[in-house]
Amino acid sequence: MAEAPLPDAARVGPFFALRTGSGDPGAEGYARIGEAYRLTGAGAAGPVLRARVEAVAASLRTDEPRVAASLVFQGLAARVWSLALGPAALSGEVSLLRPDRLWWNPGRVAPDDLWWPGAPSVMGEPGGLAGHVGTAAFAHLMPLHRAVERAYRVSERLLWGNAASALAGSLRVLHDWCRAHGLPEAADRAVELASAQLDYPPLRDVGTLSTAPLGYRRRTCCLYYRVPGGGLCGDCVLREAPGRGSGRGTRG
Repeated sequence: MAEAPLPDAARVGPFFALRTGSGDPGAEGYARIGEAYRLTGAGAAGPVLRARVEAVAASLRTDEPRVAASLVFQGLAARVWSLALGPAALSGEVSLLRPDRLWWNPGRVAPDDLWWPGAPSVMGEPGGLAGHVGTAAFAHLMPLHRAVERAYRVSERLLWGNAASALAGSLRVLHDWCRAHGLPEAADRAVELASAQLDYPPLRDVGTLSTAPLGYRRRTCCLYYRVPGGGLCGDCVLREAPGRGSGRGTRG
């Protein structure tokens, strides 16, 4: 297999890059990201995911773990989509960053929050480019979705809405960068690849992508409005934020 095209995508921004090269991730406080996707025997979050949710809850000053878990999911979704979509649009290649070999340190910021020791390999045929993007992203999104839904009782549909919104956000950043750097074909390819993900379950029915101008409107809410001082995101289904005391029992 060829060496991964990640350095090309890293030019777009930190979410499109990750740390590579030799070293000892465990000694620097990293854990295999697959550990974050595992539940305890009682169905609770494991220590890696629980620590991240607790840290986000403390940072946002929310006493609702469900809200923090929703936002943790969306943040990780944005990372894995960016790492798949960027190289695909710019180089026509995608790396499969397996959860058992990708290391995560949520205490660090992108690109250093994720570390692949060595150099990732490019996915080969069959599957096509859009298929490779989906395979690379859903290798993380499926188990993370299961863990967050079960451990924190977050709506299945809400989480897929978060995943779709994260993809749309990555697309906007990449599309704008390509246009600004005289790469219209790569910009168009990014739209095509993202649209292919949004055209099929589980992302098909959670929002709508528009291309002229480029935008996304979701059919669920990520719950950010429930954070003290929070509000509605630009793509939110809600037109105004409900009172914080409302909807405590809702799941979508």
